[in-house]
Amino acid sequence: MKKKILLSLVLVFSLFSLSACQSIQNWWKNTKEEWIGLEMTVRTFDESAQLIDEMSGKSLSIERNADFDSVDAEGNSNADSSVLKVTIGQYEMDHVGSSLIAAEEGLEDLFAKYQKTVTVEEEGKAIPVVNRMVSQLKNDFTGKAKVILIRSQNGTPLATYAGDKVSLYTSDAPKTSELLIDGKRLIIYRCDYTIYDRQLLEE
Repeated sequence: MKKKILLSLVLVFSLFSLSACQSIQNWWKNTKEEWIGLEMTVRTFDESAQLIDEMSGKSLSIERNADFDSVDAEGNSNADSSVLKVTIGQYEMDHVGSSLIAAEEGLEDLFAKYQKTVTVEEEGKAIPVVNRMVSQLKNDFTGKAKVILIRSQNGTPLATYAGDKVSLYTSDAPKTSELLIDGKRLIIYRCDYTIYDRQLLEE
């Protein structure tokens, strides 16, 4: 009986420790999106940053529409479709071309509140290679305080998000990036964006 209790405690402690790891949280978020869906709002924009449409759902997922993948000489998929399949509950929508931002419930678009131009001046000396290594470790394990400025394809500001624990991940859909911001998913498709260390903007 004591062995079972001890084993249970070790298991719970291990899961709690792993939950702090951004990569594990990202894996769980992807799994949840695939099997259950996430409560998200999807917005699409034209190149002048004008809102085209906006949809929200409690069970939403976004993936590459593999039906539009090209194939090689042997008939194997190149996994290169630029068409997104957005599933909202029992309904589906295909999207290609214009900028798209999908934000999980709980993420706030700061651009709507503060429409400011960002100017950054950094005169501190640092070693770029070491900085990149540290940033990658923080991205995978703890996340880092960041500010994400998102622009349309012609450079017009669209949205701004910020978080204490921010990590950037690749997506299987071309021209698509996925972020984990304080445990919430943000998906960016066909947008220009810059991700700043928040401390850089605050100094």
